[in-house]
Amino acid sequence: MAVSCSLTISTRKLRSDLYSYQNNSKTPLVISLLSSVIDRTLTRNQRISRRASPAYYSSCGGGKTHIFDCREIPDLTIQSYLERIFRYTKVGPSVYVVAYVYIDRFCQVNPGFRISLTNVHRLLITTIMIASKYVEDLNYRNSYFAKVGGLETEDLNRLELEFLFLMGFKLHVSVRVFESYCCHLEREVSFGGGYQIEKAIRCAEEIKSGQMIVQDTNHHHQFGRILL
Repeated sequence: MAVSCSLTISTRKLRSDLYSYQNNSKTPLVISLLSSVIDRTLTRNQRISRRASPAYYSSCGGGKTHIFDCREIPDLTIQSYLERIFRYTKVGPSVYVVAYVYIDRFCQVNPGFRISLTNVHRLLITTIMIASKYVEDLNYRNSYFAKVGGLETEDLNRLELEFLFLMGFKLHVSVRVFESYCCHLEREVSFGGGYQIEKAIRCAEEIKSGQMIVQDTNHHHQFGRILL
C-alpha cells in the first residue's frame, strides 16, 4: 500500500534557495511554488472564462496578446515545463521570481489577457528568457531557449519583441518589489497548512520517462522534443 506524506517547507529554506545560485542538478524550491501559483491562477481563470462573454475580451484588448496562444495544448504540466527549463538552462532561482513579476505586470497592463492552458507555456519561456537577460551576466542565445521551450527561434524572437512592446519595456525590478513577490511565494509555502511535494516528484519522473531524446550537437545537451 502506498503511503502518502506531506512536508512543510519553511520560509527560511525558500530564502536560502532564492539568494544562492544553485550550480547543481537540484531543482530550486521556487519552481514548485511558482508552478503552484500558476496552477491556481489557471483554475481561477477557467472558472471566469466560463462565465465571461467573448465580447468582454475583445473590448479589453485581448486580441493583441493572441500571439501567445498555441495551436494545441502542450502535453506537459507547468511543473514539468519549468523543471525542463531549469534542467537545460540552469538559470538562477531569482530569475523565476523576476519572471513572475513580469507575468503579473503583463496581466495588469493587458486586462483582456488571461493565463490559460493555450498560452501559459509560451508566456513562461518568454518571461524566463527575458528575466535571465535582466538578472544574469551570461545567457544562452534565443535559439537555445527556443529549443528548450519547444519553439522555433523565429517564434520566440517574435514573442520576446511583442512582450517587450506590450510591457512598454518596463523591466526594472527593484529590491522592494522583488522582496514583495518573495513574500507572496512564502505565503504559498504555508497555503493549506503545508506544501505537498509529491506532485513535484511525480512530474520530474514523468519528464525523465515520457519524452523523446534528441542530441544537440552545438551545446552537447539532450532535449525531449516538444512543440508549442
